[in-house]
Amino acid sequence: MSRIFFAIALICALAVSAFAHDFSALARIEPANSHVQNDGQAGVRVQLGLSQGVPYRVFTLENPYRVVLDFKEVDWTGLESDSFLQADRVTSVQFGAYVPGWSRMVLELGAPMVVDTAGLRIDSASGAAELSLRLKRSTAETFATSAGAPRQPGWDLPEAADLPDAHPNDGPRPLRVMLDPGHGGIDPGAEVQGVNEKSLMLTFARELRELLLRQGGYEVILTRTDDHFVSLERRIALAHRAGADVFISLHADILSEGRAHGAAVYTLSQDASDVASHKLAERHDRADLISGVDLSGADDQVADVLLDLARQETRPRTDALAGALANGMAQQGGPMNSHPIRTASFSVLKAADIPSVLIELGFLSSPRDLKNIVDPEWRMGMARGIRDGLEDWRQQDVIRRSLIGQ
Repeated sequence: MSRIFFAIALICALAVSAFAHDFSALARIEPANSHVQNDGQAGVRVQLGLSQGVPYRVFTLENPYRVVLDFKEVDWTGLESDSFLQADRVTSVQFGAYVPGWSRMVLELGAPMVVDTAGLRIDSASGAAELSLRLKRSTAETFATSAGAPRQPGWDLPEAADLPDAHPNDGPRPLRVMLDPGHGGIDPGAEVQGVNEKSLMLTFARELRELLLRQGGYEVILTRTDDHFVSLERRIALAHRAGADVFISLHADILSEGRAHGAAVYTLSQDASDVASHKLAERHDRADLISGVDLSGADDQVADVLLDLARQETRPRTDALAGALANGMAQQGGPMNSHPIRTASFSVLKAADIPSVLIELGFLSSPRDLKNIVDPEWRMGMARGIRDGLEDWRQQDVIRRSLIGQ
């Protein structure tokens, strides 16, 4: 019976206690034991050798036909596409990190195929693992009925049914802010001394939302309102579907090396934004790439150009937003990082048409920052700083946009 094949392997019950302390560590690919080969007259077999067992899931996407494997987490070092891909029924393979703590492999198929079997076997003596996947030929109709990223509790949010309507095109209106508490569900983020990033950021997002709503002139939506995992692509899609004017992702990470401390505001780096348009144009759900514009019928080149044009208009507004937020938090006493405005290639910053920033409230690896972030009074001060920054940015943005006729 044809249906979406969704496989999650939770290896938490690994029986050999000798390897239990290594389970959360990064799994390494074993290139010599990994390959994609033709199987029978119309099938394909995928084999991945891993240094240890990891949670994984498998699903299919169409336009083009793809099989996607998500892992927590695999180091792909040493795997070469040319030697790994030995099947002419698979046209290309890509692999790498796609969210913090998670890795992805995408197999592009020359024809529609569905997952026939999937399994992860762990060697009880060495702890090494082998993932085996068999694909079988199907019709386009069968593939379409089974394709789509799964919505599984603990991996991602269900489809949102309570997003507000898009903004009207005329008349004064509140500023619609999408707050994105980082991590969630199976992804706790940074953890130290019995506290974790996902819970702290959800708490802070709720506090900031209440402050903005009491201020008046704001509509505030959260990418998650409880302890659910939300994929990074979905966070951006939710912002577009909500018609957000601003996207603010909230984090408090750990640095294993160095002595970083203090709050910082990140925007998308120039190099990352050049690549982002092309990568976004390749994604399946193109209706979520630019608010109000359905790119589902556009080819990659056209979509790439439109995304780049949108980003050119958004970039100076984003830079101004980052500066206003950093100044607002500094005025509340911070403390701020020695370089409070930074750039990076964080995936949640890649919305082409929405000013998007990532705020690091501090680093949980810093005793001072940890003490601050768990303090409700300190968090309220930072929330007031973000509110003040938004107020200043909104006023200046109205002036800037009026000068260029927008």
